[in-house]
Order: sequence, then structure tokens, then C-alpha cells
Amino acid sequence: MNPQELKSIMGSGLLSFPVTDFDAQGDFNPKGYAARLEWLAPYGATALFAAGGTGEYFSLSGAEYGQVVKTAVDTCRGKVPIIAGAGGPTRTAIAHAQEAERLGAHGILLLPHYLTEAGQEGLIEHVAAVCNSVKFGVIVYNRDRTKLTANSLAILAERCPNLIGFKDGVGNIETMSSIFMKMGDRFSYLGGLPTAEVYAAAYKALGTPVYSSAVFNFIPKTAMDFYKAVASDDMATQHRLLKDFFMPYLDIRNKVEGYGVSIIKAGATIVGHGAGPVRAPLTDLKPAEVEQLKALIAKLGPQ
Repeated sequence: MNPQELKSIMGSGLLSFPVTDFDAQGDFNPKGYAARLEWLAPYGATALFAAGGTGEYFSLSGAEYGQVVKTAVDTCRGKVPIIAGAGGPTRTAIAHAQEAERLGAHGILLLPHYLTEAGQEGLIEHVAAVCNSVKFGVIVYNRDRTKLTANSLAILAERCPNLIGFKDGVGNIETMSSIFMKMGDRFSYLGGLPTAEVYAAAYKALGTPVYSSAVFNFIPKTAMDFYKAVASDDMATQHRLLKDFFMPYLDIRNKVEGYGVSIIKAGATIVGHGAGPVRAPLTDLKPAEVEQLKALIAKLGPQ
């Protein structure tokens, strides 16, 4: 798949990022992960992110990254494209990007470089170095320490033909508008705020009609129903699901920092597709919180 093909896929429907399966000892569980992907693949997501943020990329070590990506590529071959996460220090991001390309992934989501602040010149060099190290498509994730301006993206667009996507996890409307007005259809745009459904209608108005869904991990039918409601401007369905599920869901998610991943794993366990515990420094939901989430899921009906 060439970068332009990936760009087209990115703009054509809902995307999601499966959680990574760990066993009771906290080790990667490839059989469980493969079974998860086989379960999710038929629901209609246009691409899946392997070892992304919800997939706990930040906690994977050593050979685990390659094992996760290889399992995803092998399991989903011919079914759904796989975009691998890659991030951290520039040389680590390059190594992982090249590994993902070697293993047959269709592109990478370039995650933040973490910890240290950096000016725009440094961020440009970081992104360009990763893009120039591979041939497949790259999507940059604007979040945390990696916050690119419209002018920086214009420079990168000239230097890196394979930089084809922009995912926003910041939520600054002025910045998003300036980027879209400046770059137009040069990029495919993806809403990437946590629980993106809450912001989906607003982002569609900003020229970003697609987003990545975390709840697809445990309520895939509802996630697709919500996406279809956004695509068709069905505000009644959006408001019903926001009121009945997403807003009370946020009340649970927002209780503890890091629950954005933990609550997804809890949901997967509730619906019979458990992925094991999260790794430290994340913490699992408390039993009472699991029961609250279970009640919300039950109201949605069969998935």
C-alpha cells in the first residue's frame, strides 16, 4: 500500500486502536491479541492501529513491539489495514517505524516524542527524520509535547511526501482551523481526542469528519452506529448515545488519570473479550467502577 492509498483509507471511515493483550503475569499474549483482532475486524473499521496509545505502546519493551505488530499484520492480512504506533526519541521512533514497515504494516502513527519540550524547528527535524527513514505512509499525532503549527506542517509537507495524515489530540479549535485552511486536502485529518465521539460533530464542522474510536474495543456495534450518525448528521442518535452512554462513561474515565486505557480494558473484560491487566504506571478500574461501566454497557443491548 502506497502512502496515497493509506491517505484515502484514512479518510473513508471509522478507525480504532485495539488494546494489547497481556496474560495474568503481564506478559504479551499473542493468542489473545489475535483472537481480539479476529473479533473486531468484521465490524467495519477502515483501519486498526496496532501498538497505539490505547494499545499501551509506551509500556512495550524489547521484542514485544515487533511481536504485537507482526501478530496484527498476520491476523488481519486481507481483512483490514494495520497502522503501527511508533514514537519516543527520534532513533527509537525510526527503529520502530522501520520494523513496522519490514513486518508488513501499512503505515505508522507517529506518537509524541515524550517528556522534553522542543521548539518547532526541532519537531520538524524529528518528524522529517522518521518520515525519511521509511517509504510507507506516516500520520503525525499532535498531542502532549508534539504540537506542530500550520507553518511547520507546510514545511514538512514539502520535505516529506509520505507524511499523509494529521491526527489531533489537542482540541484547540483555532489551531485546527488554521491547519485545515492552510493545508486543505494535502493531509487526511483524524480526530484523536480521548473518547473522540464526544467531539465528533464539532470536528466534522472543522473539516475532520473521521476519528478513531476507543470504545470500538468493547461496543463495536454502538461505535459504528455513532459514526454513521455523525456521517449522516443524525443528531438525534448522537444526542441519545451521548446522554445515555458517553457522558456517564466520561464520569468514570475521568476519575483517575490514565483511566482512558484502563476503562477500555475493563469494558473488553465485561463483554467477554478480556485483555488482561494494564501495566504500571496505569492502574485498573476499581470493582465499583467496573460495575458502573457494566450497567452502562448493558443498556446498549447486544453488540
